[in-house]
Amino acid sequence: MATIDTIKKVLQDNLDIEPETVNEESTFESLGIDSLDMVELICDLEEKCDVDFGEPEGLETVGDLVEYIDNL
Repeated sequence: MATIDTIKKVLQDNLDIEPETVNEESTFESLGIDSLDMVELICDLEEKCDVDFGEPEGLETVGDLVEYIDNL
């Protein structure tokens, strides 16, 4: 499964965000994702993608997150 699809699935399952509203240009702010939601999202993605995020900074869009995960 592509990273973007994994992110869309987690967003849908945890935050009821419809996958068709999410693309790489979507900002977390535009999706209504606050800092607490972001922590939960990162924890779930670490589990699903079997990666350790460390301390990600500067992630503003879904595309930033995809690139960050793909580079781990």
